[in-house]
Amino acid sequence: LAGAIRDHAIPLAPFRDLLSAFAQDVEKKRYASFGEVMDYCRRSANPVGRLMLHLYGDHDPRHLAYSDAICSSLQLTNFLQDIAVDYAKGRIYLPQDEMAAHRVSEAQIAAGDASGLWHALVHKQIARARQLMQAGAPLGRALTGRIGLELRVTIRGGETILKKLHADPACVFGNRPVLSRGDWLVMLARGLV
Repeated sequence: LAGAIRDHAIPLAPFRDLLSAFAQDVEKKRYASFGEVMDYCRRSANPVGRLMLHLYGDHDPRHLAYSDAICSSLQLTNFLQDIAVDYAKGRIYLPQDEMAAHRVSEAQIAAGDASGLWHALVHKQIARARQLMQAGAPLGRALTGRIGLELRVTIRGGETILKKLHADPACVFGNRPVLSRGDWLVMLARGLV
């Protein structure tokens, strides 16, 4: 990695952020608020997009902001997709204050119980992830060539998972939403347009 960093003059800050997030994942198992979740996304997801843009020679501040929005959205989407998986590892990325406001308990997650205000809680998280994805989506058109196509397909993938989660917020407990072969074909076709 040191050679690649040197050869491509890659800034160290994104790597430090990633290491900070990895260390936090070992120690921090709950997030008091959405602000805490977003701080984690800033260090766990956003550096990946920033590193990619750097390697493609794109340092436009607007593009970095778009990338941050997309990466945070994808991280939030993954948190929703993996609620049961993360709980089995002792982690909950849903904001604790919002769980309390929706009267959703850890016991409910443990039981895979989607009753009460579960749907409302999940829909709130989906709305945020969608808003971030839409805020960053212009980057898919701003970038040309392969990276632009890959980004447009990635955005479509995130949107597809969010649609599946929205249609069935209980799916995280027994039928984790994934992208099917058909989804990939549609995403690629739309990404090419």
